[in-house]
Amino acid sequence: MGRVVQGASRGLGFEFCRYLLLNKSPAAVIATCRNPDAAQHLAALSAQHADRMTVLKLDVNREDDIKRAAESVKAAFGKVDLIINSSAMLHPSGKGETSLRDVSAQAIISTLTTNTVGPLVMAKYFAPLLQKGTGAFGQQFPEKEKQHSGIIVKMTARVGSIGDNAFGGWYSYRMSKAALNMATRNLSIELGRGRSKIVCVSLHPGTVNTDLSRPYHRNVPKDKLFCTEYSVQCLMNIIDTLNIDKTGKAYAWDSTEIPW
Repeated sequence: MGRVVQGASRGLGFEFCRYLLLNKSPAAVIATCRNPDAAQHLAALSAQHADRMTVLKLDVNREDDIKRAAESVKAAFGKVDLIINSSAMLHPSGKGETSLRDVSAQAIISTLTTNTVGPLVMAKYFAPLLQKGTGAFGQQFPEKEKQHSGIIVKMTARVGSIGDNAFGGWYSYRMSKAALNMATRNLSIELGRGRSKIVCVSLHPGTVNTDLSRPYHRNVPKDKLFCTEYSVQCLMNIIDTLNIDKTGKAYAWDSTEIPW
């Protein structure tokens, strides 16, 4: 069996790979990223765990890449228990829009493609492998009809909550995460049917010390700026408690539910 981390070359994705290798043995970790040849830290991690780690080229903006990766995983592993979608962008410029004057159609399209369309297409091609999974993650109900075979995790953000939006701005990023949450809800309904159920959730990692949030670190209190290790530990704690009754929802790093 395998565990897939999409967007694994840095930040949260890389830390998820490291955590799974160190704490969730012996299953394989399949790490995907856009340019494996340039992902030096990922290559070093793979070399340390050569018997358990596979690195695949996957640009989440390219459906043919996703399809090929799913075919490779099927041929090598046959099934998957967990998929974590980590790739994300704030805005092509690196900074969110502060007013309507900053909005451009191309920037919105680019952000939506990476943050929303990519994870949805990942589900399209990897869901059949998750339906064959062993349900190794989360908590299983004793009733067979409520047991799940796999879990899909998408990285959302609190700013993607429509009900929690009191400040505006960041049009592209907010819209992409709100749409991602709708995809999570839709998937949870479709993939929650039948015998081989898949749990689908959106998880908010908090404000993490990564390239995405770096332009805004000076505005974040020190106790609210998380290292990747802490954020991933919190998110894995949530994943370990998931079951079919918790599917189709968004949770923050502290396990609180985020309103849509």
